This record gives sequence, C-alpha cells and structure tokens, in this order.
Amino acid sequence: MKEKRVTVIGGGLAGTEAAWQLARRGIKVDLYEMRPVKKTGAHHTDRLAELVCSNSLGSFDEKNASALLKEEMKLLGSLVVNSAWQAKVPAGGALAVDREKFSQLITDAIENNPMITLRREEIKSIPEDTLTIVATGPLTSESLADSIQTLTGQSQLHFFDAAAPILTRESINMDVAFEKSRYDKGDGAYINCPMNKAEYEAFWNAIIAAEKVELKEFEKGTPFFESCLPVEEIASRGFNTLRFGPMKPVGLEDPRTGKHGFAVVQLRQDNAAANLYNIVGFQTNLKWPEQKRVFSMIPGLENVEFVRLGVMHRNTYLNSPVVLSRTLNLHARENVFFAGQLTGVEGYSESTATGILAAINAARLLEGEELLILPETTMLGALVRYITSANPKNFQPINSNWGIIDVPVEFEKMDKLSKRLELRKRSLATITSLNLEPCLSSIGS
Repeated sequence: MKEKRVTVIGGGLAGTEAAWQLARRGIKVDLYEMRPVKKTGAHHTDRLAELVCSNSLGSFDEKNASALLKEEMKLLGSLVVNSAWQAKVPAGGALAVDREKFSQLITDAIENNPMITLRREEIKSIPEDTLTIVATGPLTSESLADSIQTLTGQSQLHFFDAAAPILTRESINMDVAFEKSRYDKGDGAYINCPMNKAEYEAFWNAIIAAEKVELKEFEKGTPFFESCLPVEEIASRGFNTLRFGPMKPVGLEDPRTGKHGFAVVQLRQDNAAANLYNIVGFQTNLKWPEQKRVFSMIPGLENVEFVRLGVMHRNTYLNSPVVLSRTLNLHARENVFFAGQLTGVEGYSESTATGILAAINAARLLEGEELLILPETTMLGALVRYITSANPKNFQPINSNWGIIDVPVEFEKMDKLSKRLELRKRSLATITSLNLEPCLSSIGS
C-alpha cells in the first residue's frame, strides 16, 4: 500500500499550519523551509512561523471580522491560533503575541510531531508527481517563483510590504507618554505619545522630507498594498492623513489632563517581558539614520533605543482568480495546492486559515474524497470565494471583512451590531455542522 505523504513548501504560518493539520489526519508530511540555508531580506531568526511585520494577529472582539475568522480556525484545531493565545501579550482588543515565544512554540510543535519531517533546504521547483502544498509566502525565492510562473502561465503580481520599528520600553519618556487603550477597551494598555499641533506639523514636515531607501530596478513600478502603507506614504497624501490613520487621537485622552492630543503615536507591547514595543502603523522605507532622526521627534521618544528598525520588501502573490479553484488547488495541476499570502489573502490570520483549508483538501484528495468548498456563509469560505472569483484585472490582496460574507435577506433590516453577531453565530454553527475535525485522535497535539 502506498504511503500517505504530502510535501509542504514553506515554514511560515500557512505552511506550519498545513503540516500540522495533515499530521492530525494521520498523513506524513515533508515540510521544507529554506532558512537558514538561504536567508530572506526580512526574517531575523531560523524559527518557523516568524512574524516579520506586526506582532498582532488582529482583533478578538466578537464584532470584528478577523475575530470571527480566528474563531473558525479555533474550531478547526488551529496550531497557530492556539500558540498565539499561549504567547499572548496585553494589546487591548488585539491578539498580539511575544514573537519569540510564539515562533518557538510552533517550531517545537512541528519538530516534535512524529508525522512531520522538517527539511531545512530550498525547493527550487514544484515537484511533478508529489501532492504538494506551496506556502512559501511573499518572499518566495526567485527560482521557485519562476517555476510557479511556468506552471500557471501567469506573470506574478507584486506589491510592497513593510515592517515597523521596535524599541525598548526603558527608553520611553513616561513623563510625556501615558498608558491607555483606545476607549479603555481590552485587557492591556498601549503606550501613547501625544503631540500638539506644532509638534505634529514639525514631525509631518520632517517625515515628508526624509530620505527613503532607493528601490532596485526590478522593484520600480510595484504598487503598495493599501492596508500596509509605509508611514511616509500616508503622510505624503496630505497634512491630516496621519491624524485620521495611525496617529488618530480619538479615544485616547491623557489621564493626567483629561484631554487628547492633536495627534497620538501608539506603541504596542511586543514581547511577554514587556520590555519591547513596536510603533503601531509605522511600517516604513525610510533610511535607517532617517528613522532614528525623525522618530526621535515623537514626544516621549527623544532618547529612544531601537532594537530593530523598519524595512520594506517586495511581496509576491498569484493572480488567483485565474489560476486557483475554490478548493485552493491549481486548475492546471490538481495535486498542487497553494496557501498563505501567495493566494492573495492579506494578514496573519487569513494566511494561516488558507493553510487549514489547503490541508483539508490535500488530505481529501489523497483519500479519494470529494474536495471541500467552504460555504460563503463562513468568513474563510467567503475569503476564498473572493480571491478565486474577483476581477483578475485589478486583483489585490484582501483581509477578512464583513463585506465579503453573504448576508441573508432576513438580516438586512438589523442594525449593524446585531447583524454581525448573527452572521458570526451562523458562521460558527456552519463550521461545527461540517464536522471537519479528524476522526482519529490528534498526533502531537
């Protein structure tokens, strides 16, 4: 009898989740991760599922679309969601994690699972006769990207992604900054650095004039992803754009004065020890000396000590409406599945969730069963429907949101909150009714 085995390429969130889900179904997995043999321009460690940009997996407020997606993933036995809750740090209503603890939990789970063989080597082309899940993410190596392009017959689409700086808490001037979550929501406070109008104007002028890292020739013409714009790009769109974006002051009254600033920079806890913080929404492509100069103009960060400065890199994703089915395998090759940001989803939770669906369907294909098309009444089903059926001429990455999920006529007259809570209830009931959990007991879970 032929051994049940699947190749998963990529040790990020989607790849590790896919490998875990397959192992839970009694299927052996060869998980390939090219680091440390071949490094990327964004990763800092050799651990699996390293979070490159933010340390937040998004909101867990039940009114939020991202929270619904994470609840669906939890019902499906997600390794990533479970690890995130174990590594959680205070972040108001967001599921933010200690990056090192989070990635170490996942690395340990994968390395200690007897059904998974972790192979530290680069895969340069998609295997021809092997059932494969490709989850190499936005930093797919050039050789593998060429192989994907040849297989799909489509040019790859690109966009820029960026990471925000991380700094030490002890370098923050708490005589100026204050702790508070917006509208006092959630279990922990952000550190907030308020600006008056004159301070904001000086900061805005400085960031507009600051020097950026020059793009390489092959990167020129690549668009930004609107949900992850560099802070200097946001600033360039007008004097008040930062004040209505990452520096929004509403709900952040200074408890010492009872007033809110003209603008506010928020810092979010980045590790469990609470000694590192990241600057929320300040992903950037400014040159490193310029980051130090401009960001030290923020009140409270006059003597800031950075442990990591911001970077920007080019990301890659498929023209999924043309090449992918709603079961996440290729039209051209049924035994090749894709998961993660390569599919055109944006966000940690979204990337991970597609890894779950790809694994479920790879297992079904291996067992000779009908592949699963998730109902669009679920957030994951709606997300996959969107990326595989959107207009291919202007297809861009998308996050989970309430606009993509099907709303029955009887819900239309409800107020927004009631409607979302009903959609949430319906979605979770649907996931439960599908009975997608493996029949055998979890291996290594």
